[in-house]
Amino acid sequence: MIIYKNDAVGFRNAVDENFIVDDIEKQYTEKFGRRVSVSEKRSWNASLKFMETAIRKSRVPDDCGVLIEYNIPATSKRIDFIISGYDEDDNANFVIVELKQWDKAGATDKEDLVTAFTGGRLREVTHPSYQAYSYKKHLTDMNEAIYKKNLRPHSCAYLHNYSRKQPEPLTETQYQEIIQDTPIFFSKDTGDLKDFIKKYVGKGNGLDILYQIENGKIRPSKKFVEYVSSMFDGNEVYTLLDEQKVAYSNILNCATTVTDKTTIIVNGGPGTGKSVVAMNAFIELLKQKKNIKFVAPNASFRTTMVHMLAGNKKHSKKRLGVLFSGSGSFYNALNNEFDILVVDEAHRLKKKGAYMYRGESQVEDVVKASKINVFFVDDNQRIRPDDEGTVEAIKIAAEKYHSKVVEVELKAQFRCAGAEGFLNWVTHNLQIEETANFDGWDGDMFDFMIMDNPNMLEEQVRKKNEEGFKARMLAGFAWPWTSEKKGNPNADVEDVEIPEFNFKRPWNSRANQYTWAIDNEKENQIGCVHTSQGLEFDYVGVIIGNDLRFNPETMQLYSSYNDYYDTSGKKGLKNNPEELTKLIKNIYKILMSRGMRGCYVFCRDANLQEYLKSRLEMKKEI
Repeated sequence: MIIYKNDAVGFRNAVDENFIVDDIEKQYTEKFGRRVSVSEKRSWNASLKFMETAIRKSRVPDDCGVLIEYNIPATSKRIDFIISGYDEDDNANFVIVELKQWDKAGATDKEDLVTAFTGGRLREVTHPSYQAYSYKKHLTDMNEAIYKKNLRPHSCAYLHNYSRKQPEPLTETQYQEIIQDTPIFFSKDTGDLKDFIKKYVGKGNGLDILYQIENGKIRPSKKFVEYVSSMFDGNEVYTLLDEQKVAYSNILNCATTVTDKTTIIVNGGPGTGKSVVAMNAFIELLKQKKNIKFVAPNASFRTTMVHMLAGNKKHSKKRLGVLFSGSGSFYNALNNEFDILVVDEAHRLKKKGAYMYRGESQVEDVVKASKINVFFVDDNQRIRPDDEGTVEAIKIAAEKYHSKVVEVELKAQFRCAGAEGFLNWVTHNLQIEETANFDGWDGDMFDFMIMDNPNMLEEQVRKKNEEGFKARMLAGFAWPWTSEKKGNPNADVEDVEIPEFNFKRPWNSRANQYTWAIDNEKENQIGCVHTSQGLEFDYVGVIIGNDLRFNPETMQLYSSYNDYYDTSGKKGLKNNPEELTKLIKNIYKILMSRGMRGCYVFCRDANLQEYLKSRLEMKKEI
């Protein structure tokens, strides 16, 4: 979506006559349906005056094209500035300019990351050159007009308030590779910037190039498809078995042969391979050049998936990221804007009122925005009141948008070393639902122990990590999580405290919290459901806090509102203990089902600890 489009002379006049911000604001409000913040208007007013100077000094023709605040299709990202035209060799070019108002920044030892004061505090952010480069790569990979009509993108960053330091942190050795591709210009580099612009668009005639960019179909290029596909080739983790193959084939058949709008619901519990099917279907449909996105509401799952696929390939994480999306960005999508949306962990889709979500229903957003929508769902993995992604809600949305429903069920277990009996035991004894086969798992295949104290549990997890397995400690949200403002940016405060056993450990780091599951340096940190749902480990140690308790007189599990610290998780449930108990029990089932080889549990509530021990002893006696 283009917010502002003009030729170069029209842009210069708008800046000179001081109505450029009014023009952009009007278009922005009409297209996004919301007001522009005062800070953003100030940013436009300042930065665009510097760009006008650079373009005027470059003496490029008046008929060069100018785009401002170009909303990259199918994303929430906007490119600050684009200028288009032809060069001396008659190549059709456009130049992406990332504008920053920074006056200082710091270097880091992390790939393409710097530190800068933004959003009210010092943060780690991408290097400005990398940011512009990533937008260029996204358009090259996904805009058909660019890769078919041989439009040539170029990119740079312009920090017009920034005086180059000696030495300059933003040009240190670790950033040289990205700067060679996408140069960075500082406050006194206007001459170099105008030469850079003139080199690529010096012959003008750029409006047609803008038209092609604006109207190019969004679908992956052959080169990009081959690049992504190569990451899956030979990966045995994604081999499909039995029911998984049935689900996969149903998805492909609908996506490739059905012409009507279709909603596919794949229903399955933990360990049935929903994510395996989702990823296989996604990559095959990507190979068929469908306009497709993989939607994962859980940021930890999404981030971990991209990291695992990208491995050590430089810049692959950001490049892959264009195909993976959160669930909150489709509320203003066009009808059938996408060929296919594949939604994993669909039970975490949100309804109106959820944090940072501007729409009415994320289930409806997905159905409306895609010709084929595939939901991988488990009703028993809802963990917050605003989680609306149930089978029933999906069917209602499908009916509203006249989408045919196809249902597939996954039952066979592929997690916990095939120990379906263990998950049945968990489901039964957490009183989620009664199961017939809850005593039949082989102890040699799956290691489950109830530990007498949290230190023993931690020791067992540490031992498994030392043996080369992937193991993590998890806990329910039964302890507060100290905020960054109160001195806890990087697991600095040991919030998870059990004083009766002299046990203290931090929650997972707020800095890069979504990589907690795959970062070996964070093994001593405790994760929660929000950083582990959808992921798998070899072994997990689960601490059940005082948010879930057992009453020996009624023989029922119950929740403790005051011991549950997820504010969003208990919103509106103070007088609805049954619903709160249901959600908290779902959380602990999710945590206990993250381990493929084993699970160790400690319950802070003594009655619950004894209850589970008795149920385990009964299993052993049978």
